[in-house]
Amino acid sequence: MTHDHHHDDDAHGHVHPGKGDHPTHAWERREAAIRSLLIEKGLVTAEEIRRKIEEWEQKTPADGARIVARAWSDPAYEARLLADANAAALELGIDSSAVKLVALKNTPRLHHLVVCTLCSCYPRTVLGLPPAWYKAKAYRSRAVSEPRRVLAEFGTVLPPEVELRVVDSTADCRYLVLPLRPAGSESLDEAALATLVTRDSMIGVALATAPA
Repeated sequence: MTHDHHHDDDAHGHVHPGKGDHPTHAWERREAAIRSLLIEKGLVTAEEIRRKIEEWEQKTPADGARIVARAWSDPAYEARLLADANAAALELGIDSSAVKLVALKNTPRLHHLVVCTLCSCYPRTVLGLPPAWYKAKAYRSRAVSEPRRVLAEFGTVLPPEVELRVVDSTADCRYLVLPLRPAGSESLDEAALATLVTRDSMIGVALATAPA
C-alpha cells in the first residue's frame, strides 16, 4: 500500500532517533508468547531459535549499501534492481528470497519514506535488525500522519516541491529505498560510494552522506 500524506497531526509524541517506546514493548511480549508456544508444541527448538537470532544479528546495513552503490555506478544494474530487487540482490550474493523485496528510487522530485504501520516489518536480509525507533508507535503512526515533521526530527528537510511518498511494509513485501546519489560523488568507486549509504537513508528518514 502506498500513501501520499502531507497533513499534520500533533496527536502523537515525537520520534527520537535511537530511542523506542517503553523497554517492554507489546510486540516483544507477543513474540515471547509465540516463541514459548512454538517450543512447547515441538514445532521448533530453543536452539534453532537461538541460531536464527544469531544469523539475523550478523546481518548489517552494509549489504544494502553494496546494493545501492552498485545501482549508483551501474545503470543497467539499477534497472534490474527496480524491476526485481530479490534477483538483483542475489547477483551480489545477498539472498533476500524469504520475502519480496522492492527497491524504490528517490529522485530530485520524489522522496520515499518506509514504515510498517501494523508492527515492524523490515528488510532484515539487506539492512539487518531494525532500529528501536522504527518499531516505536510514535514513528509507525506519525510517519503516515505527518511525515515531513518526522523527517525534520531526523534532520531531513525536503523542499516543498519534492513529493514525499510513504510506503507501508507488510509481511509479504519489504522496501529498500535507493537514495539520491549525492553531488560530488561522481569520481568515487563502488567501495567509496557504499560508505556514503547509511541505514537511515535506505529507510528514507535521511539522505545519503555527502562525500568529504
